[in-house]
Amino acid sequence: MTHSIRIALVLAIAATLAVVSAQAQAPTVKRTVLLQHDTSVPGYEAVLVQVEIPAGGREGRHTHPGLAMIHVEEGTLTLDYEGKPTVGYKPGESFFVEAGKVHEGINKGTGPVKAIATFVVPKGQPITTQVAAATK
Repeated sequence: MTHSIRIALVLAIAATLAVVSAQAQAPTVKRTVLLQHDTSVPGYEAVLVQVEIPAGGREGRHTHPGLAMIHVEEGTLTLDYEGKPTVGYKPGESFFVEAGKVHEGINKGTGPVKAIATFVVPKGQPITTQVAAATK
């Protein structure tokens, strides 16, 4: 193995380790189910979830199988919603996410973002499904 190949291999390994380390240290989003109940619409349930995104945290791009309504209680939640402009929501503000739409909540602030989310989804399906990162 030549010297330049060894250097390239070492640099590639170092870069991979740096990415893995950064991902392992990323702030964790906390979701707590407060209430889960069948609706009057057969096959659907409503789920009330408390969401906390720490400073610098992000949810990752995801979808929901039904509608989502979110009310921000603390901090500013930056919503990256595919096909729409990015918007920051402050305490007391609410927003709606349509079923199947790719989006992500991001905390660009220095304190936690706290929100309450209500989902109306088909019973038995996961509330959130992560999607692959966008390619540009």
